[in-house]
Amino acid sequence: MLENTLPQLEQLIEDIIEKNNQLKNQVAELEQQKTVLIDENETLQLEAIEGEEKQKQTNDVLTNLLGKLQSA
Repeated sequence: MLENTLPQLEQLIEDIIEKNNQLKNQVAELEQQKTVLIDENETLQLEAIEGEEKQKQTNDVLTNLLGKLQSA
């Protein structure tokens, strides 16, 4: 029985080590993807803020023009 158990145990340990290495690689890839997504998110947030600022500026200009037209 020991003759069969030891090779099985060795194979299981090798399988576990291989799976662990695969998982480590997967974690590294996910970390890279996370970094890219964080950067993209920050860019999109900045673009949204800039868009809101431009919209506010446009609204202010239109409000001023409307005020001038109404006073004329």
